[in-house]
Amino acid sequence: MSKPTPAQIRAARGMLNWSMLDLAKAAGVSISTVKRFECEGDQPVSADTVGMMQDAAETEGVRFLADDGNGPGVRLRRR
Repeated sequence: MSKPTPAQIRAARGMLNWSMLDLAKAAGVSISTVKRFECEGDQPVSADTVGMMQDAAETEGVRFLADDGNGPGVRLRRR
């Protein structure tokens, strides 16, 4: 899958009951980076950094779903 969207990262945090700080710690990035990405502001976040956030969520069971014509999504695997 291509890099997740800001909305997918926000949804993944919600599914994991993670704050921005929780994601930042798990991904090894700053909280300001998470905020910057999720707010979809003018300051881009590198693909590598987005990948680190994606990897952190996937490690906890989140699966990022590609756009199937109805928009991209997320799913939490059963544990």
